[in-house]
Amino acid sequence: MAITGAAELLATWEAGLAEAPTGRALLLHRTARPDVDAATLPVLPVGEREADLFALRRALFGERMQVRLGCAACGEDMEFDLDAGEFAHSLSGRIVPGGSVVRVQQDGWDVEFRLPGTADLTAAARAADPRAALLARCLVSAERAGAAVPAEDLPVPVQRRIAEAVEAADPGADVTLNIACPECGAGTRAELDIASYLWTELDAWARDLLLDVHLLATSYGWSEPEIMALSPLRRRYYLELCADV
Repeated sequence: MAITGAAELLATWEAGLAEAPTGRALLLHRTARPDVDAATLPVLPVGEREADLFALRRALFGERMQVRLGCAACGEDMEFDLDAGEFAHSLSGRIVPGGSVVRVQQDGWDVEFRLPGTADLTAAARAADPRAALLARCLVSAERAGAAVPAEDLPVPVQRRIAEAVEAADPGADVTLNIACPECGAGTRAELDIASYLWTELDAWARDLLLDVHLLATSYGWSEPEIMALSPLRRRYYLELCADV
């Protein structure tokens, strides 16, 4: 993964301000995977995207991720650290090789199903019946006794078996934390939305950078590109000099 420069990151942040969370997640994924065609990213398996975003987070902001979570039992605030590098390695290692299609054979049924991407989940969420919509979008083929069968005619046991096969093939699609409360000992389950977490960090970074640009431009008359071309260490040193004046 290439390390993106400050100007490119700032452009990603600016474009994301007008986007919904799904659009921001796609922008972040484009930053993480500049080697992949933009039209391909939304259809990659969700677990692959999550691994890419954890790797991007590690490259941009380091290994340590601070997480704050309320205990579901007693309401106590829990703060703990996660390792972005470990998550990236773990999720990438859990991606099953051999493509993005799983095959289910059960009770005379022969079904091929494509692992859902973010575009599939977004479209299905808008439907009256999201589960049926996702099944229809991602079903590659379904046969019984040599005859093709539409998605709406798949029996519930076969649908359940498809869901199990998808979960096994793309386990990184659902990053769930299980945290024991240090106060009451109860366990709390929570989904870790890396796209939202990373966007929050990028937003804070961008606003801090723009403040630095403003202060240095005011003090020295430098342009934005000139200031952003400085290393973070040199920018910080000049800002300290401004404060001493």
